Amino acid sequence: MTTTNIPAWPLTDEQKQIIELCRDFAQKEIRPRGREVDEADVVTPVDIFAKAAAVGITDFMIPEEFGGGGMGDVFTQCLVQEELCWGDPGIGNLVCSNGFFSDPIMVLGTQEQKKQWLGPLTGPNAPMTSLATTEPGSGSDAASIVTTAACVDGGYRINGQKAWISNAGAAQFYVVFAKTDRTQRSGGVSAFLIEKGAEGMTFGEPMKKMGQRAIVCREIFFDNVFVPEENRLGAEGQGFYGLMGTFDISRVVLGAAAVGAARAAYEYALDYAKSRKQFGVPIIEHQAVAFRLADMATRIESARLLVHHAARIIDSGGNARGIAAMAKLTASETAMFVTHAAVQTLGGWGYSREYPVEQWMRDVKLEEIEEGTSDIMKLVISRNLD
Repeated sequence: MTTTNIPAWPLTDEQKQIIELCRDFAQKEIRPRGREVDEADVVTPVDIFAKAAAVGITDFMIPEEFGGGGMGDVFTQCLVQEELCWGDPGIGNLVCSNGFFSDPIMVLGTQEQKKQWLGPLTGPNAPMTSLATTEPGSGSDAASIVTTAACVDGGYRINGQKAWISNAGAAQFYVVFAKTDRTQRSGGVSAFLIEKGAEGMTFGEPMKKMGQRAIVCREIFFDNVFVPEENRLGAEGQGFYGLMGTFDISRVVLGAAAVGAARAAYEYALDYAKSRKQFGVPIIEHQAVAFRLADMATRIESARLLVHHAARIIDSGGNARGIAAMAKLTASETAMFVTHAAVQTLGGWGYSREYPVEQWMRDVKLEEIEEGTSDIMKLVISRNLD
């Protein structure tokens, strides 16, 4: 048995087409470059992003009225993300990173802001974007950020520091979260749109990471950066609301990314187990290996079903806070289990960089950390129990 990205729900012709497009792109453009990008460490593969933009993969989630593909439902985003991250988790997440930038604009932005900031993300020359929340002392507790946005004539002055920001430096547009009221926690957080090159905005050196090196992370420093009032997203204090709404979406989509990576590792291990012989027979005929592969396949299918279920709830307008956390927790821990099991199945070769499974194991560890650690996911789930 092999696992495939076949959901339990019927697909539209458009969904079938974009799955096929992404599957082909992942196989021809992403998978062959995975090791090279990993070895390069802190080099963003902008050429792959440009190729994805040229065929419409980077903007499929943006509404048609702004020039995008108009497939903004979370379910379709999950279908796409799984295929791309089957090719390579880091590159797959990079290719769709503009979706993480556009989500808070869709939640909080005015029609004019959507036109101004989403329109340029469509077409073959789409720029990269970034979402800046995390700070040196503020990770999962987003309400504790200390970067400030002080009100001045015509807008705000932003001062502070962000850390671990994906695409920082490479991105042209940024959504930055800062405190407009330091006396409050979540109620004091506001969101702002900033373009690279703003006076007083600088970037740190690339951060060395265990995996997913296609997405280069840097610190961002804000030294009295002026942001005009029209670049604030929503009213003052609405930033945290917008962030939490996008977290529900991004956690489910990242769950799909984890499923895609797990599927890649499972397929690789299965093929290896069929061809590698020990004690005179293919190792898949040894019960220990066969049962391990059975566990891998079962957990992948279970994680995918939960991810798709959570996506459908969001798309139907339901409260998905708890189920989104369940999906991300289950999928990320499944990916870690499956990639670890793939390394074990390949034995010594699994530990070698000649084979991709060790890289995928390093890559998927991030899924248990980003957008809320597994510990935080359990906290969110427990707070949303009926």
